[in-house]
Amino acid sequence: MPQNADKVIDHELLFREPEYQELFTNKKQNFEYNHPDAKVEEIRDWTKSKEYRDKNFARDSLVVNPAKACQPLGAVFVANGFAKTLSFVHGSQGCVAYYRSHFSRHFKEPTSCVSSSMTEDAAVFGGLNNMIDGLANTYNLYKPDMIAVSTTCMAEVIGDDLNAFIKTSKEKGSVPAEFDVPFAHTPAFVGSHVTGYDNALLGILQHFWDGKSGAAEPLKREPGESINFIGGFDGFVVGNMKEIRRIFDLFGVDATILCDPSEVWNTPTDGEFRMFEGGTTKADIEKALNAKATIVFQQYSCEKTAKYIAEKGQEVVVLNSPIGVSGTDEFVMAISRLTGKPVPAQLEKERGQLVDAMADSQAHLHGKKYALYGDPDMMLGLTQFLLELGAEPTHILATNGTEDWATKVRAVLEASPYGKDGKVYPKRDLWHMRSLLYTEPVDFLIGNTYGKYLERDTGTPLIRMVFPIFDRHHYHRYPIWGYEGAMRTLVMLLDEFFETLDANTIVPAKTDYSYDIIR
Repeated sequence: MPQNADKVIDHELLFREPEYQELFTNKKQNFEYNHPDAKVEEIRDWTKSKEYRDKNFARDSLVVNPAKACQPLGAVFVANGFAKTLSFVHGSQGCVAYYRSHFSRHFKEPTSCVSSSMTEDAAVFGGLNNMIDGLANTYNLYKPDMIAVSTTCMAEVIGDDLNAFIKTSKEKGSVPAEFDVPFAHTPAFVGSHVTGYDNALLGILQHFWDGKSGAAEPLKREPGESINFIGGFDGFVVGNMKEIRRIFDLFGVDATILCDPSEVWNTPTDGEFRMFEGGTTKADIEKALNAKATIVFQQYSCEKTAKYIAEKGQEVVVLNSPIGVSGTDEFVMAISRLTGKPVPAQLEKERGQLVDAMADSQAHLHGKKYALYGDPDMMLGLTQFLLELGAEPTHILATNGTEDWATKVRAVLEASPYGKDGKVYPKRDLWHMRSLLYTEPVDFLIGNTYGKYLERDTGTPLIRMVFPIFDRHHYHRYPIWGYEGAMRTLVMLLDEFFETLDANTIVPAKTDYSYDIIR
């Protein structure tokens, strides 16, 4: 074999060795029984056609590679955003392994989450015993201050009642009667991870504000002057929350971040494992009821939660993941209006620096066509920023987007001359996007790691700006929100543009007439 103790070959080159190539050829010829290569190529070419695109968009009972995840993933995100809180998913063990690995692969940090480990007997008889044992083990082994419970498909299909199960578990002594166990039903077969985020956050707020499922008196609101901030499901949370806190600090505002997992996914290597780190405390959750207002940064991550907070008597400012100049302006002016404080000179300076950078580079991005997919709020924020740069968002797709979302995106497109050719695709998937990239090509694709297969297939350069990002490291450590975050976003757009330009002009004496030192 080509590899031994004296010759260790990386996987990139290992499988190109003759022994492996012979193995692959033998497997294909004697075991795969494929159609002839010519026939495969014929069908592949047909799938690039307008005829196939029409058939593709006509399907209504099949989803191929959706650009979303399931509700419990969002619930696990929320639990990690509260101090010494452990996420407890009532369902099968395999599901929880997926949630943990999904976050760990993106954030490059361990993600703590436990399961009630439901199996076949629980699917038939119900998962009460799993809940009783699971809560007891969680409480005694990991010693959290709070356990946040959510569900998977199995528990929802058979109709397990979380409220009743938790009360019974407390009666059986699994956890003390006064121990906080907020919960949310998060069926994975409806909605998406942003729905799960919303349901889980709502469940925690209701638990503390409405009397802890009857175990305490509901809290009474005593209006104050503080401001709450809810970021929503955000793959850049480590960098973004630092930037958001910095902006509030520049204003001198008493701000409460509701759900902040930025520290638990950014722990140091110093010899100490931290299962819990940072997060919103119980005292801050209770204090948040008295806030003057709550700024919700991502509308579609918090629809139920925003409505609930408004019903408590707070003003709720709802945004759509504002990225860029006008989006950040809206956020900053909202803080100024709510607090009565002027915009800090430092933020005015950062705004001017961003505008200057955009002016320096606009000639390169002006007129470039982009396809983008991801969560509804982020698509709104990125679309608005691309238009500010003079770029042309051409295909905007959100598998978990609604018609209401599509209407908002169309309004943003119609407000700019660069949006005249833009089209919006709610409830579509990445196989739809493939048809769009072949029949109406664009210059760049904005998406997540899974977009690399579209990049390979269609030749459209990919810019990774959407959760999850598995095949690149540490993007999440930098902000994309605020004026500083917009600068980072601008650099990411420009880097891919220049990399593509260099790759297309690299052949000496043939294409290198634009292989320039100065750009």
